[in-house]
Amino acid sequence: MSELRDVEVAIAAAEAGAAVVRDRFGGVLERYAKSATDFATEADLEAERAILAVIQGERPDDAVIGEEYGASGEAARTWLVDPLCGTLNFAAQNPLFSVNVALQSPTGDVAAVAQPLTGEIFWTDGTTVAIRRDGVDTAVVPSATSRMVNIDIDGPPGTEFLGAQLLTDEKIREAFALRVSSTTLALAWVAVGRQAAYITDGSLRDSVHFTAGTILCRAAGATVSDFHGNPLHTNPGLVAAADSETHQHLLDLIAPHA
Repeated sequence: MSELRDVEVAIAAAEAGAAVVRDRFGGVLERYAKSATDFATEADLEAERAILAVIQGERPDDAVIGEEYGASGEAARTWLVDPLCGTLNFAAQNPLFSVNVALQSPTGDVAAVAQPLTGEIFWTDGTTVAIRRDGVDTAVVPSATSRMVNIDIDGPPGTEFLGAQLLTDEKIREAFALRVSSTTLALAWVAVGRQAAYITDGSLRDSVHFTAGTILCRAAGATVSDFHGNPLHTNPGLVAAADSETHQHLLDLIAPHA
């Protein structure tokens, strides 16, 4: 194990993946179908290889779960990697995508979420939450001032997904400005004060798509729970809000649907 702190390994890995994604953005890329509506690109695969090279070089004894190349190793410390969270956006040249790197460890979780086209890294060592730009770190805190709430409407085929119901609920539409996004970027924005909350459905334990974002939110002091206000993963669903008041308001509004 190198002398680098875990969070610096996470940041370096996220930066390595972001460099690949940034370089590939706007180019012609081969696609590899995962389902009728989902696919990976060459950029996903290349970025994950770049991330894994950093992690395995600095933490060779740790386990890794990657979106594209799967799981490797067995250890108490596990890295979760999504090299391109928001591939459909990326392929359509929509800038809303991220590179996610998280470590779940008995001694403390860390995370780094890169927004490649802005050059920003949202990171936490489990205590501090900051944005790194051009090597300079700026400490940040959650804020509900924007009143913007991101609702993830992706769900398993053939199921009635709660996100779609919430988008048509008049009480929620009166209280908050709703947005739709399907990336960890939206969770990172809650942690750093750019959005008031994020809502998604489903079972998210050990998810490469959501773990980095939830680690950021918790470290920032945001309120995170399932749809019933219980600890995350007790039941399906995730509500991450900038403060407890916003969180409770959303739980009350979600209750008729959950």
